[in-house]
Amino acid sequence: MAKLLYIEASPRKERSHSIFVANEFLTAYKQAHPEDTVEVWDLWKETLPEFDGHTIAAKYRVLGGEDQDSPERLAWQQIELIANRFKAADKFLFSLPMWNFGIPYKLKHLIDVVAQPGMTFGYDPEKGYFGLVTGKKAAVIYARGGAYAAGTPAAAMDFQKPYFEAFLRFVGITEFESIVVEGTLFGPEAAAQAREHGVAEAKRIAAVL
Repeated sequence: MAKLLYIEASPRKERSHSIFVANEFLTAYKQAHPEDTVEVWDLWKETLPEFDGHTIAAKYRVLGGEDQDSPERLAWQQIELIANRFKAADKFLFSLPMWNFGIPYKLKHLIDVVAQPGMTFGYDPEKGYFGLVTGKKAAVIYARGGAYAAGTPAAAMDFQKPYFEAFLRFVGITEFESIVVEGTLFGPEAAAQAREHGVAEAKRIAAVL
């Protein structure tokens, strides 16, 4: 039995294209993997710890191999709780819209919290950085109003998919599938076609993830 963690980054809910496709993914996934458990992590309903001065000080103490004082230790414990929740999953599903060519700030907040030395990545002076969240699988649903595929005029403005994929690889999640739902602002017909394509891909990937 495996655990799938679904991380939802859109606040639009029933109006969200990424969530619509994600819900279809989850339905198909549960049918294909009835023995697995699914946890939903709505980033707009849960409060993440602030990455404030105490937390930054704690991080640099960890990097330097130093002991932490009490405020820093408490701040770091909050980070550890979130990172451990993230790492406890065997598989991931992410749904995220494009905001200003990138990702929603709530998702960036989560990345800033979980991407920590000794928790999700390590460093070797000779080999460089290496991920610690290994042996996992992920599916990522990207929604965007425009067209940013390779070869399109706006391709160079896509800081959503390349950035998030870089994060996944950085922490060690190298086996992942991408579902792109784009052109949703090109009219109702184009949005419907984008959703239809996304749902078909979601069902295919859910069956084998």
